[in-house]
Amino acid sequence: MTPPPHPSIAVCPGSYDPITYGHLDVIGRAANLFDEVIVAVVDHPVRKGKTLFDTDERLAFIEEATRPLGNVTAAAFSTLVVDFARDVGARAIVKGLRAISDFEYEMEMNQLNRQQAPDVDTLYLMASPQYSFLSSSGIKELATFGGAIDGLVPERVAARLQEELARQRT
Repeated sequence: MTPPPHPSIAVCPGSYDPITYGHLDVIGRAANLFDEVIVAVVDHPVRKGKTLFDTDERLAFIEEATRPLGNVTAAAFSTLVVDFARDVGARAIVKGLRAISDFEYEMEMNQLNRQQAPDVDTLYLMASPQYSFLSSSGIKELATFGGAIDGLVPERVAARLQEELARQRT
């Protein structure tokens, strides 16, 4: 049975492949606004294709990085995000926006989500200035070519990213 919607539960969906400090900034700010935040990791992202890290590892990265935030949990989903939100009793989806290109995509997704579930609102948090350029794909590209990713992702994520990319090159 689906729990009734609760106004103080929010879902922060994404592929998180891998999680960055930009993601953690948005998640932390959402945790200050809501009683409970569920970081929803899409199991098989349609838009981004195959992920570098499997779902369990992405969840583990998030759980470790958000441990200091007592009201944040992580869960995988493989449905429409609005259906996942309803399933966990959330009335809000929280997403970060970095640039105008994010806005264009998110506006389209918001309209489709509102059509499917008018009872689930989407809230957008502007990226903090120091993270406005940060993306998972950019991190992977930097790491692929030996760029410094310290300070952009949690330490364990940086180490695993280097391991995974080195394994793929051999």
